Amino acid sequence: MTVAKKLCALAAAVAAVAATAPAHAGKTLDTIKQRGQLVCGVNTGLAGFSQADSQGNWSGLDVDVCKALAASILSDASKVKWVPLNAQQRFTALQSGEVDILSRNTTWTLTRDASLGLNFLPTTYYDGQGFMVPSKGKVKSAKQLKGATVCVQSGTTTEKNLTDYSRANKLDIKPVVFEKLEAATGAYFAGRCQAYTTDASGLASTRNKEAKDPKDHLILPELISKEPLAPSVRRGDDEFFAIGKWVIYALIEAEEYGITQANVDQMKTSTDPVVQRILGTSEDTGKLLGLDKEWAYRAIKAVGNYGEIFERNVGPGSALGLPRGVNNLWNKGGIQYAPPVR
Repeated sequence: MTVAKKLCALAAAVAAVAATAPAHAGKTLDTIKQRGQLVCGVNTGLAGFSQADSQGNWSGLDVDVCKALAASILSDASKVKWVPLNAQQRFTALQSGEVDILSRNTTWTLTRDASLGLNFLPTTYYDGQGFMVPSKGKVKSAKQLKGATVCVQSGTTTEKNLTDYSRANKLDIKPVVFEKLEAATGAYFAGRCQAYTTDASGLASTRNKEAKDPKDHLILPELISKEPLAPSVRRGDDEFFAIGKWVIYALIEAEEYGITQANVDQMKTSTDPVVQRILGTSEDTGKLLGLDKEWAYRAIKAVGNYGEIFERNVGPGSALGLPRGVNNLWNKGGIQYAPPVR
């Protein structure tokens, strides 16, 4: 056998072993298992994404991501400690280890990705910044906000986007900046600003939750930015990063293959090889992540597939009533696309 052939054979053998070897658990996963609880950083209160009721029960799209992760790792979606964080606190809490994951309507940007010591997981909601104004006014387009006072929260991409949009369109918008979300929205509803700006999903949430009558407030049609909202984890723990990614991807692929919270047990008898891999009835993909073979099954059983999570929390049938739009699957006109679970 020539040297080249020997090297090729050795490389093939190494690849085969790597493909079947269990993953090293990683320090974050080890800590979560020892603690018996996932610590999840969420918004202090944003309907549809993360909000606690009067009994302290949390719900929302971002909340369901953490429940799915807890179900995959700890076999129990309830084993989550919720840590409410405002915009200024969120990154420090993750960097310092106060939380294991930040699942808090946070925009994925180059600066945040490259400079904060974070790794962003797949985008769970594709959003864009918009404006809300009183319906009784004459403003029907963002281009009509020339010289207007606009309430905005500091420490967000929203603040910079507003400045950029105002300058680019020569609108001379006057930002009225508040550190806390509640202060910004309260000032808008009190009439201190002519408009309020944040992500369009946040506008819908705020209008539904805080307005005396939601019909009194109009969300203008323009979106002035791209706001891909994604959870994030600390950089330096590739094993936990991989788990976070693939739990979300499994929820998206489950929707594509018709696996739901209601039928997931029945689907275990499916002869579809993709479904078998997702649910762990054929190949054991879990060992590559440091988990068992039913990691994805438990996530789906706990919260449903991505489409169910979307519909329940923010979709047309929810209180927010947001259209699926670009958040639909890639084969249904949207851009949600999961690499194959195999």
